[in-house]
Amino acid sequence: MRAEAPVRGPTARLADFCAHLRFDALDEAARHAVRRHLLDTLGAAIAGTRGLPARIAARTLAEQETGGEIPVPGIEGRWSRLTAAYLMGASAHGLELDDGFRAGSVHPGAPVIPAVLAAAWGNNVDGTRIAAAIAAGYEVVTRVAATAHPASRKRGFHNTPITGVLGAAVASASILGLDGAQTAQALGIAASSAAGLFAFLHGGGEIKRLHPGFAAREGLFAALLARNGMTGPAGVLEIEDGFLQAYSGAVDPEKLTEGLGEGFNVARCYIKPYACCRHLHPGMDAVIAVAREEGVRPEDIAAIEVGTYGIAAGHAHGGWEDMPSAQMNYRFCIALAAGEGRAGIAEFDDAYLSSPALGDLAERVTVSVDAACEAEYPRLRSANVTVVTKAGARHHRYIDEPLGSARHPLSDDALVEKFRALAEPVLGAAEAERLRAAIWSLDTLSNADILLKASV
Repeated sequence: MRAEAPVRGPTARLADFCAHLRFDALDEAARHAVRRHLLDTLGAAIAGTRGLPARIAARTLAEQETGGEIPVPGIEGRWSRLTAAYLMGASAHGLELDDGFRAGSVHPGAPVIPAVLAAAWGNNVDGTRIAAAIAAGYEVVTRVAATAHPASRKRGFHNTPITGVLGAAVASASILGLDGAQTAQALGIAASSAAGLFAFLHGGGEIKRLHPGFAAREGLFAALLARNGMTGPAGVLEIEDGFLQAYSGAVDPEKLTEGLGEGFNVARCYIKPYACCRHLHPGMDAVIAVAREEGVRPEDIAAIEVGTYGIAAGHAHGGWEDMPSAQMNYRFCIALAAGEGRAGIAEFDDAYLSSPALGDLAERVTVSVDAACEAEYPRLRSANVTVVTKAGARHHRYIDEPLGSARHPLSDDALVEKFRALAEPVLGAAEAERLRAAIWSLDTLSNADILLKASV
């Protein structure tokens, strides 16, 4: 009798899918989404190089290394392959402007795209290979995060680095041309580098900014190790003592591959219009809508009542004494939205953080768990918001999904405007435009090194 073929688990199926994914298999929605998220991630990374965490990381690494060949947009000098991935990943998350996937409460672009660009440098990789690798990396990050969340988050883990390292590994493996078996090994190796705590929400600190840098670097390193013959545990996502057990407990690993190949998750991710935690955006959209549609001014407001899901409501505690804490604070960001109608990088500087008017308005914001919103999460990120005026009027708005989601997308024009606002102060208008044009014509690029050369 012929022996039966061994059953291939979710890890092997994901690895094989990503190893064989090619540009021709991407539908137009995925191709367009790849361009959009590449543009958005690089914009966030370029602006993020001016942040203190990225500057500290670059200075520290420069003290330890003798240099390399790879440029990092926004940072002087040349860097080794692994360090370039790290610096781009850390910078991309440094200002809370990077993209995300709602169902997994995760930021895929910051770990995946830096790993792809660093892996590709100097290897004559064309734009179609870049696109396929990005789509593969996003698929893994989003699927693993959506399977592990919200249990992983409730255990105190930051989903972006713990799953981002896996996406960075398969995306790098795609660029390196690894087969399905080697890609599975890269996943097995990368899983041992999955790390990142959500302790910053309660204990402060800037380390959260650097989390995707660790994931980008270790994911790329895992793929390079796999190419040279290093091995990891087979079936690392689903086996006993594997990733899902460690980070989320009893979840169904078959969810990892449900509907695999039926569209691509890169087209289901969101792009941020505000420079703060995504959990805060539905409430911010609501108060901005009330101001615009009802003519309510900040000085008219007696109270703002926000009802939302539990994880979001957990961001209403503490103060806003510095940019990192303010970007995570629901009350301050609601006040900023109501008072300014926007929340870009500039709105988190000292002048806004110390504003008596914004501080007073933030103190009139209450955030609680709304049973309906809690039941909808993580299928939706919703908020029920009531703005109460001093005259006694009550203006209610319900936001099911905030601006920037696949359901309520940011337009291409708005995305380009965001990119220019982030990149031009660092690169200059001409270089920023050159980079935008290269990304927008990604599938025609013969050598993707131009995506990093635009900064030099």
